[in-house]
Amino acid sequence: MAETELQMDIPAEHEQNIFGGLDAYLKKIERSLKVEVISRDGSIKILGSDQGVELAKWTFDQLLERSLHGNEITEQNVDYIISLALEHSKESYSDLDKETIAYTIQGKPIKAKTHGQQQYVKAIRDKMMVFGIGPAGTGKTYLAMAMAIQAFKNNEVNKIILTRPAIEAGEKLGFLPGDLQSKIDPYLRPLYDALYQIMGAESFVKNSEKGLIEVAPLAYMRGRTLDNAFIILDEAQNTTPAQMKMFLTRIGFGSKVVITGDLSQKDLPFAVESGLEQAAAVLKPVEEIAFTYLTNKDVVRHPLVQKIVHAYEKYEAREKYKESRKPKNRKGPTGGRK
Repeated sequence: MAETELQMDIPAEHEQNIFGGLDAYLKKIERSLKVEVISRDGSIKILGSDQGVELAKWTFDQLLERSLHGNEITEQNVDYIISLALEHSKESYSDLDKETIAYTIQGKPIKAKTHGQQQYVKAIRDKMMVFGIGPAGTGKTYLAMAMAIQAFKNNEVNKIILTRPAIEAGEKLGFLPGDLQSKIDPYLRPLYDALYQIMGAESFVKNSEKGLIEVAPLAYMRGRTLDNAFIILDEAQNTTPAQMKMFLTRIGFGSKVVITGDLSQKDLPFAVESGLEQAAAVLKPVEEIAFTYLTNKDVVRHPLVQKIVHAYEKYEAREKYKESRKPKNRKGPTGGRK
C-alpha cells in the first residue's frame, strides 16, 4: 500500500501543550490513527495511509486551534478529538471554546467539553425542564450547578434548590451516630462540593443562611410549591415513581428544573421501578421538556473512568443478549410443559 506524506507547521511554543509530557499525546495519536509523526524544527511530518494522514492532520488542526486560544490540552481533549476523527465527524472541537458558562472561585472558566455536554447546556438554557441522563463523569450535575449559579447571579431566579433522594448505595448507614442532618449530609456531599468550587464556601454559607440556596433530601420537598427557583434533582434514578411525580408537581411559576441520573447505577430495592425511567417514557411527548442522553464519550473525568464505563456497557449488553436468547418455559393448559 502506498504511503502518504504530509507536512504541517506546529509553532514551537505550542509543541509541549499539543504533544503532551514525554510526547504522550503524540504517541496516542500515532497508535489510534495508525500513522507515524516526525517532529522537527516547528513542523511535523505525518506518514501513513491517505485516510490516516487526513484524520491525523484534522486532529492536529483541532489541537492547535485549542492551544492558540490559550487552553491547556488534557488527555480527555485528545481522546475526544481522536474519537471525533475516527467517526469522521464534521463537528469542530473549537466550537466548544466559544461559550463560557461560568467561572470557578479561582477564576477558571467552566465550558462544555464535548458536543453532548454542549447540547445539554443549550437544552437547559432553552427549556423549562431538562432531563440529563448518562453515566458517571459526564458532568450532568456540575454543568447544571454552573447554570443554576449563573442564573442566580443574573437575577433570573430568586433561589437555588438542590435535592437528591437519600438512599444507601448498598450500605446501611441508619445506625451510625449523629443527628438526622449528620446522617443526611453524606448523601448531599457531591452537591456541596460543586457549590464550593463554583461559588465559594463563604458565599454559599451567606446565601444559605438567607434561605436563597437550599440543599435538602428529596423527602423535604413534599407539600411545597417552588416558584422563581432553579431546582436540580440529582441521582434521580433512585427515585420511585411516586417520589418523581411528587417532585415534578412541586414546580411553580418562573422556575427552571434540571433532573439528572444514571440508569445504570440504581440503588433501589430489587424489582422497584425507577421514577426516572418511568418519567422518560411518560413525559417524552411533552414539548416543554427536553431529554438529553449523554454517553461514555462525554465522560470528562480521568480517561480510565471512560474505559470503565465503556467496559461495563459492553458487559451489560452481552448479558442482556444472553438473557434474550434463553429459551422460555411454556406451560400447557394443565400446567405441564408442552
